[in-house]
Amino acid sequence: MLSQLRNQIRETATRFSRGWDLVRHKAPSQLQFWFIALMLGIVSGFAAVSFRAAIEWLQALVYGTPNVNALHSFAVTLPWYWVLVIPVLGGMAVGLILQHMTPDGRPRSVADVIEGAAINDGRVEKKAGLASALCSWITLSTGGSTGREGPVVHIAAMASSWVANALRVDGVTGRDLLGCAVAAAVSASFNAPIAGALFALEVILRHFALHAFAPIVVASAAGTVINRLVYGDVTEFILPGTTTVEFYLELPAFFILGLVCGCVAVVMMRAIFFADDVETKLQNQLGLPYWMRPAVAGLLLGGLAIFFPHIIGVGYETTSQALTGNLPLYEAFVFAVLKVLAVSLTMAGRMGGGIFSPALMVGALTGLTFGHIATGFFPEYSSAFTLYALAGMGAVAAAVLGAPISTTLIVFELTGDWQTGLAVMVSVSMSTALASRMVDRSFFLTQLERRNVHLAAGPQAYLLAMFRVKGVMRRPMDENAADEQACFDLMEQGLYVPAEATLETALPMLDRSDLTFLPVVIKEEGKPPVLQGALFHVDALKAYNQALAATAEEEHS
Repeated sequence: MLSQLRNQIRETATRFSRGWDLVRHKAPSQLQFWFIALMLGIVSGFAAVSFRAAIEWLQALVYGTPNVNALHSFAVTLPWYWVLVIPVLGGMAVGLILQHMTPDGRPRSVADVIEGAAINDGRVEKKAGLASALCSWITLSTGGSTGREGPVVHIAAMASSWVANALRVDGVTGRDLLGCAVAAAVSASFNAPIAGALFALEVILRHFALHAFAPIVVASAAGTVINRLVYGDVTEFILPGTTTVEFYLELPAFFILGLVCGCVAVVMMRAIFFADDVETKLQNQLGLPYWMRPAVAGLLLGGLAIFFPHIIGVGYETTSQALTGNLPLYEAFVFAVLKVLAVSLTMAGRMGGGIFSPALMVGALTGLTFGHIATGFFPEYSSAFTLYALAGMGAVAAAVLGAPISTTLIVFELTGDWQTGLAVMVSVSMSTALASRMVDRSFFLTQLERRNVHLAAGPQAYLLAMFRVKGVMRRPMDENAADEQACFDLMEQGLYVPAEATLETALPMLDRSDLTFLPVVIKEEGKPPVLQGALFHVDALKAYNQALAATAEEEHS
């Protein structure tokens, strides 16, 4: 008995000693990281607020009003030719910037931040990112029909990339810093700290690891404080009074609304991609320079805005009118269709900006249209039709972003009413469930899929693309290298893999050939391939398994 007690005391002392060493050696670094997260949150919050102020300043310069939330009302008072010309001039400026500062004439967006988190150790491009920020600033100030949240996310990602490179951190820490910056930017944009933190985890990092949660929350809170210091503790939209759902009888209507919104979100996303394909094909066929594409899009957008100024800008004024029920059925339906057209023109024209604000507007208009119809058929069993606008806003946005949790919380933070939150949650769940099966999970992941970046299927799909064959192969002088004569024999049969290829290409070749290894070569046009080494099947699988294990460890830490 005494011996057992001594063993327990010794074991307790050993654990205490290890715990004390952990606190003494690890706590300062952890506290230091939280401090960095706080500073990064403050910087990202100021970046979000500054970007908004810059839009207001330039908009006041070109349109004559700094009020982003009342742009279309002011545009009605302008001469028609000015409404037409402003987006054209903005498009030309955007095109010139993209032509000289990006290799492909494409503005960077949230999709690039997601790609950076997944396969670039939490880093994003800086030069192209700065060009994209300038383009989005000009686009949103000159009537472009997109949103400011996407550019703000990318600006925050550039800040986190600079910090990550300055500190020379690894991929895990780089992704955590990226999540902190994005959370702060979203929180500062919406005055929504909970949704901002969850957006970073759900959309950008695409996991909910506990080690990342605390610093991301710290940064998100910092971004919210910055917003409230500048704009006060106010919501983005002024909503009508608390609305209750007629339970059991009315909830099926929100299920149906969710399905309708899922279809609308898919139509919106596919319309953007279709317009992008058409404009790309025309640009290639006509040989147009990069700067012409945004200018032509601006011309089409300006022409549409002459008759329907509701479609220019971020659209918060029309969204607020939908949420307060100040639009009749006909206008709500027509404005939703026209907004989808305007967003498609703007984004396919490579003018810059984000998709979230347009999705909110289209969702609110869709919900209001549905609400007018539903409450007209069953007025005695229905709550106010503005509740349908609120639920529709969340449902379309969640389906487009592929973010049901954070989008629901954004809407819930706008209202603070649980029954309203429940109606939104029902609609959001149905819309995302439907839309995610008709596209590659979300608008952003579908964008990446169209660029052959396969993130939608998870790490097992995209990790192979991270490994170059030349980094995994065995060179001729390495131990256990492949027999050179055997390599030359396989090369004569056309069985080899380029050194610049990735395991995404090489592993299927090894599987199909049923060989132990494949020669790795450098092949120049008009010249025979030059042997560099050999890629063994076991080495490729080992690298892949180690990457999967590291990803699983990060996501569950």
